[in-house]
Amino acid sequence: MRHLYSSVMKVIALIPARLGATRFPSKLLALLKGKSVIRRTYESAVCAGLFDEVVVVTDSDDILNEVVKHGGRAMKSKGPYESGTDRIAEVAADMDADVFVNIQGDEPFVQKEPLAQLINLFKEEDLQVASLVQLLTDPELIIDPNYVKVALDINNNALFFSRSVIPYPRNAEMSIPYYEHIGVYAFRKKALLDFTNWPMTPLEAVEKIECLRFLEHGVPIRMAITRYMGVEIDTPEDMLRAEELMNKNGWE
Repeated sequence: MRHLYSSVMKVIALIPARLGATRFPSKLLALLKGKSVIRRTYESAVCAGLFDEVVVVTDSDDILNEVVKHGGRAMKSKGPYESGTDRIAEVAADMDADVFVNIQGDEPFVQKEPLAQLINLFKEEDLQVASLVQLLTDPELIIDPNYVKVALDINNNALFFSRSVIPYPRNAEMSIPYYEHIGVYAFRKKALLDFTNWPMTPLEAVEKIECLRFLEHGVPIRMAITRYMGVEIDTPEDMLRAEELMNKNGWE
C-alpha cells in the first residue's frame, strides 16, 4: 500500500543500526518488554504508514538476522562509519526517493504524528534537511550531556546543537525554552550524499553530533517542534525509563 504522500513524494525510511555503542554496548539487541530495541524501532516506523519502504542498515549480522527473522527488511553496510547518516547514505545512493528519513535505531517509540510533521516540511521545495525537537523541561535533563540541546532562530532553523546547556541562562529573569534534539532526520538525496562526501568537521568531532556537519558547511536544518513523548535508548537507565513509559501507557 502506498503511503499518504505518495502522489507528491516518494519517502523511504532508513534505520542505521550499529552494534557497538560506547555508553551501552549491544543496546539495539537489548530486550524491552520482550522485544529488542531495534525490532521495536523498525515496527514503529512501519506502523506509522508514511513510508514507501523501511530498511534497517547495519554493520552487524546479529542485528540483520534479528530484523529479518521477524519479517523486516535489513541490509548490511559495506564499510565502517562514524555516523548513522554516513551509513544510510551508502544504500541511499542506489535508491530512488524524493526524501530519505533517518530514524536512529535506538528510537523505539517513534510515532506517526512527528514523522508526518517532518515529511510535511518538504512541501517547501528548496528545503534540503530537516529534523525534530521537543521541549525539555526537566532541569536535570537540561544539564545532562546525553541530551542534545538545540538553539533555534525565529524561523525554526537550527543555530547550534550542543551537549552543553544552550542557551546559557545569563539573564536568570528571562524565561527561555530549551529544546531537545530527537534523533530523526530527513534529507533530499543530494544533501544526504553531500554529507557523506564531506569529511567530519571540527564541531561535529568535538561534540559527537553528526548534524553539525551540515551547519559547518552552511546548510540550514529546519526543525519541527513536536510532542514526541518517547525515550531514546542511550544508557541502561534509559531502558528502565522506557519500561516505565510503556507500563504507564499500557503499551505492549
